[in-house]
Amino acid sequence: MADIKALERIREKWARVTPQRAEDYAAGVSAPRKDWAKVTSAAEASYTAGVQDAIARKAFSRGVLAAGTATWQSRAASVGVDRWGPGIQAGVANYEKGFAPYREVIQSVTLPPAYPRGDPRNYARVQAIGEALRKKKLGK
Repeated sequence: MADIKALERIREKWARVTPQRAEDYAAGVSAPRKDWAKVTSAAEASYTAGVQDAIARKAFSRGVLAAGTATWQSRAASVGVDRWGPGIQAGVANYEKGFAPYREVIQSVTLPPAYPRGDPRNYARVQAIGEALRKKKLGK
């Protein structure tokens, strides 16, 4: 039998020590041993194989069911709410850059005429935008 500390001791040390490692985390991000984009893109075959394996094992739905709604709600409320605002602020420039091409597509769509509120022919306006956006996303 392998000799290992009690789970309670491992948990306690992890909870006590890990939060103090933010400086190490920042140093690793600013000066990684290998270029993240290169090694990540080179791992595409491994990623694909891993995703296919997870699909075959139904790992996604099993993980969701194992965690349950209560766990998701608890974590989202206790951690997510505090991170929401700062996360949005940190991503403003990326949001603008990512959305700009789609905004241009929407602006360039020639919409069919608008009919009175509730007229089913108005759905053609939504369809025109949806089709243009899909075409852009697919690079057509």
